[in-house]
Amino acid sequence: MSLLTGPGREHLNGHKDETLHNDIVLVKPKKEVFVPLNNGSSTKVDVYVNEGDKVFVGTLLARRNDHFNVPIYSPVSGVVGAKKNMMHSVLKPQEHLIIEDDGKYEKVESFKPLDYTTATHEELVNFMMEAGIVGCGGAGFPSYLKYKKPENINTLIINAVECEPYITADYRFTKENLEDMLHGVRALLKMSTAPKAIIAIKKSKKELCEQLEEAVKNDSSISVFKTPDVYPMGWERTLVYEYCKKRYNRLPSEIGIIVNNVTTAIAFAQALKYGTGIVEKVVTFSGDGLNNPTNVRVPFGTKISEVVAQIGGYSSEDVLVIAGGPMMGRTIPTDEFVITNYTNAITILKNEKVESIECMRCGRCNDTCPAGLLPVRINNAEQAKDVDLMVKLNADQCIECGLCTYVCPSKIDVTEGVRRAKRVMALRKA
Repeated sequence: MSLLTGPGREHLNGHKDETLHNDIVLVKPKKEVFVPLNNGSSTKVDVYVNEGDKVFVGTLLARRNDHFNVPIYSPVSGVVGAKKNMMHSVLKPQEHLIIEDDGKYEKVESFKPLDYTTATHEELVNFMMEAGIVGCGGAGFPSYLKYKKPENINTLIINAVECEPYITADYRFTKENLEDMLHGVRALLKMSTAPKAIIAIKKSKKELCEQLEEAVKNDSSISVFKTPDVYPMGWERTLVYEYCKKRYNRLPSEIGIIVNNVTTAIAFAQALKYGTGIVEKVVTFSGDGLNNPTNVRVPFGTKISEVVAQIGGYSSEDVLVIAGGPMMGRTIPTDEFVITNYTNAITILKNEKVESIECMRCGRCNDTCPAGLLPVRINNAEQAKDVDLMVKLNADQCIECGLCTYVCPSKIDVTEGVRRAKRVMALRKA
């Protein structure tokens, strides 16, 4: 445990300067996009188009239809092709719908814009659902569910912390869309029924902090909350505790709080103003495995390999391609997977072999875990295939932040062991 930063948090080398100050680069697919029809958690998807159909940017393609209702809109104009199983960022093959991009990007209005100031709560929730707004910070959770029945909500937290190393997509996207961000925050605030909203951002981002404070100075319902520059401050539980010093069991609404990512607020604003769903993403491509790290604006469904080729290629023949950041992301064994409607980063690092040694029993991983778990014991239980002990140690509560691996002096990939334990527990429940 660090005496300077406290339990469950570490100051990391952010590697933010590689992309923080560069303009967002527009990238388009070469010929085709591959629209994921689910994110690994559902196979109940209704598809509304057929092979050979003409579609436009914003055409309704499909709808997730299980216990969640999430429409999927076309990111390009062109002709619908076949369906194809291919690798997904959830680390297993998923069904994708191919669309042959005609390069014209002709648009249709996906739905009618809505004035949030005159809309009812029910109208706003239904609108958010029909717009297909999901958590844009990497989670992909349907946002409308947070607002269906808000009870005793006192604060809306807009999460602009972006604590993972390398990632600056939220920063750049917010900086270039301040007006839309505030429009979205005010709409979300109305939906939440809370009297106030805070925009949480690291105090080290001084320029954007000043811009945000200037933008909300005449709005008594919105304020800027500056957080320490530590990891994982952007994790919902850590951020909520930093703000109000309270804990909760399952959801922050239990203590009167709703949390949404800042880019989700922007996406909601653009849906309200322009009648468009999420058809493109601003994504950080960074890491020492790239020649030119940068943030890109790209239609979702575009292959990672195509984006990398257009921004300057790899800096090494042997790289790790990570969907997300280096701490919480998943290493994918190919670059032939695509940007989803919730992707926020692709981190590409040179593949350097790490030699591990026997555990020194120092306990640093236990002291550092922000979820209060015992990672080394969970890792050992997984190696021993002791499922009962994994359950007793609450392995399923791990957020996979990666700190246990990061702080381990023996260079043991503790996080991967805990991930395996979580998978074993999930299979037991299935």
